[in-house]
Amino acid sequence: PESPPPLLSVDVTGLVSQFARSFVLIFPVYVLGYLGLSFSWVLIALCGLFWIRRHRGGKSSRLGRALAFLEDEEEAVRLSVSSADLPAWVHFPDTERAEWLNKTVKQMWPFICQFIEKLFRETIEPAVRGANNHLSTFSFTKIDIGHQPLRINGVKVYTENVDKRQIILDLQISFVGNCEIDLEIKRYFCRAGVKSIQIHGTMRVILEPLIGDMPLIGALSLFFLRKPLLEINWTGLTNLLDVPGLNGLSDTIILDIISNYLVLPNRITVPLVSEVQIAQLRFPIPKGVLRIHFIEAQDLEGKDTYLKGIVKGKSDPYGIIRVGNQIFQSKVIKENLNPKWNEVYEALVYEHPGQELEIELFDEDPDKDDFLGSLMIDLIEVEKERLLDEWFTLDEVSKGKLHLKLEWLTLMPTADNLDKVLTSIRADKDQANDGLSSALLILYLDSARNLPSGKKINSNPNPLVLLSVGHKAQESKIRYKTNEPVWEENFTFFVHNPKRQDLEVEVRDEQHQCSLGNFKLPLSQLLESEDLTMHQRFHLSNSGPNSTINMKIALRVLSLEKQARSPDHQHSAQVKRPSLSKDARKSSFKPQVPVSPTPDPNKPVPASPVTDSDKKTDTADKSQPPNASPQWRTDLSRSSSSLHASNFSYSPSHLSVKEPTPSIASDISLPIATQELRQRLRQLENGTTLGQSPLGQIQLTIRHSSQRNKLIVVVHSCRNLIAFSEEGSDPYVRMYLLPDKRRSGRRKTHVSKKTLNPVFDQMFDFSVSLPEVQRRTLDVAVKNSGGFLSKDKGLLGKLLIPLASEELAKGWTQWYDLTEDGTRPHGAS
Repeated sequence: PESPPPLLSVDVTGLVSQFARSFVLIFPVYVLGYLGLSFSWVLIALCGLFWIRRHRGGKSSRLGRALAFLEDEEEAVRLSVSSADLPAWVHFPDTERAEWLNKTVKQMWPFICQFIEKLFRETIEPAVRGANNHLSTFSFTKIDIGHQPLRINGVKVYTENVDKRQIILDLQISFVGNCEIDLEIKRYFCRAGVKSIQIHGTMRVILEPLIGDMPLIGALSLFFLRKPLLEINWTGLTNLLDVPGLNGLSDTIILDIISNYLVLPNRITVPLVSEVQIAQLRFPIPKGVLRIHFIEAQDLEGKDTYLKGIVKGKSDPYGIIRVGNQIFQSKVIKENLNPKWNEVYEALVYEHPGQELEIELFDEDPDKDDFLGSLMIDLIEVEKERLLDEWFTLDEVSKGKLHLKLEWLTLMPTADNLDKVLTSIRADKDQANDGLSSALLILYLDSARNLPSGKKINSNPNPLVLLSVGHKAQESKIRYKTNEPVWEENFTFFVHNPKRQDLEVEVRDEQHQCSLGNFKLPLSQLLESEDLTMHQRFHLSNSGPNSTINMKIALRVLSLEKQARSPDHQHSAQVKRPSLSKDARKSSFKPQVPVSPTPDPNKPVPASPVTDSDKKTDTADKSQPPNASPQWRTDLSRSSSSLHASNFSYSPSHLSVKEPTPSIASDISLPIATQELRQRLRQLENGTTLGQSPLGQIQLTIRHSSQRNKLIVVVHSCRNLIAFSEEGSDPYVRMYLLPDKRRSGRRKTHVSKKTLNPVFDQMFDFSVSLPEVQRRTLDVAVKNSGGFLSKDKGLLGKLLIPLASEELAKGWTQWYDLTEDGTRPHGAS
């Protein structure tokens, strides 16, 4: 017979156990309530329980790590060390360990220290003494670099996309030295020193040219691709900074100066053969020019909050763009998560293997700017594609995209396609000297001979050279007490139209502030020269009878060579993930100096780079909070041996006011403003003639006061302005003394409401000497205010007045015609 079905089974043991656990949890609560005790005792018991469990968990975790260490030591070490602390060869398979090289450096270290001590005493000490009269008693009393040698954490050798006659290596170096360097300035009884130095970064070593004779290598070049992380432990720094001539410095500024001196295009070149074979190394020509169209972003994170974070707001985004040591900052777009910048920047690329385009977005805040995302693009990919127009996803944030258009411009040594390039950037029609560049001027300043004495007879001057192309100016280092100075410096200028622009060179005596000679070279002469290059001694005008200056000047046409692609070809730039964390990168990279945009015929707000030597021209101040957004860009046109005092002016750490990047595209140089102005003119014409002054006129009084050493400009009135809207215009006048376009150099009148014939009668002054002002241009723009939050803002007319007139000391009052771009101004009465 079949067995009866089993009865319902009950887990009595489990049921009793569950009841007991529930009773243990509930009974204490009942007892507390029965006895009238506080419920806090329950909370205390729960906290104790959680602490015990956490303590047991930590103990178990430590035990597990110990067991894992025994089983797999290497894996355990990797888990316990953050990725940022690991050497490069751990992350990148093409980076090799170099222990043999570290052993070699360790053996050579005592002799390297001897060389460094010799460098300090024979090169740096005399240079510091000659830099300032207050430092004439400067000396090093002790130089001990320490016994801890430099360490090389990894080596990468480039085998692709390099010249066959060169070898390129990237060394990941790290130096933590317990050095002792003591210095003294006896005149001021000042003693200071350095206790320790730390430096971490990527040093590039280039062996070129390779030759067929021993030692097979013509020269050795050393530089950093980007500013290294540098930390110095000072002693007596406050005493040092009290010395006259140094009181404008700070710890951060000094670190910036030293770091920037090590970064490309500054380089240390060690010749191994005769000077003739390495002459080209003293005249480095960039590999190309990168034109960056910084267009727009979408879906950025909202960082602004209100009511202590309860209400989410938007962001005020701006971008920081880096190409090597060149750093640009875009304008700030207020309250927008989908900003449109439409700016264009042009950057020199000296070494593209291993160099990236780095972009970071930030939200501007009064205290600390918030991070909105980053992007890194390999420039080798851009060079291959020549033209990229893509949306890129931002890294290190949850959302956000960035629209970029990148153009790789090749440097051509012929002028065959110059007309085509001028047409493409619309430089063949306008008369302006600013805009997108059609050519690059590269200048090697060698030396001068037989300079005059200056103001004092039989005394040697302190000569420096001022070079300018259009509104851009740069200056050389100062050579002290000599009439035959040797500079050996390189300079670069972006040129809008070489057929119309000139290179102006003036040698000045820094001590007596007087001219020692000058000359002007029309760039059109270079277009007729072989390989667009001139290397000769130029005779100086207004100087001695035999005064000459030796320079090598080359012009290179910027050509966009579009690659022939199949119709189904698809390309995408290689986006590199940052190897450093956001915080580490912000502490490592601190840009130095701002930039000035240049116009683009297709985009509204373009920009071009500004060198550190442009300190009297296209610079502006923008301070950044510590450990927040990046700061500014650094020296672009210094030679490998130059450490210029102008670096003092641009460390962001000592700037007190945050300002947007100065933009020459803020007025009529903005192509969209030109188009709007022309469109309004066409609407006003209606088939009729507007007369000789369609935009109206402005009355100015201009004179230079020798007693006050100032340029005086009186804005009297305007007449016959165009109506910006149906209600008329709200005009005001804005002025700059070019090439200075900083906000501090801007002058503005009050706004006259709803009138086409405003009367201002306001006086303004610019602190500038008469010789200096005669090299300047007064930039006057009449603009429509429009009021708060109004879209009726724009340009009503512009005027550019060269101030080279000899009548400037007497002054004049005159009516001027306003034009679209400010060119060809002429007096109306």
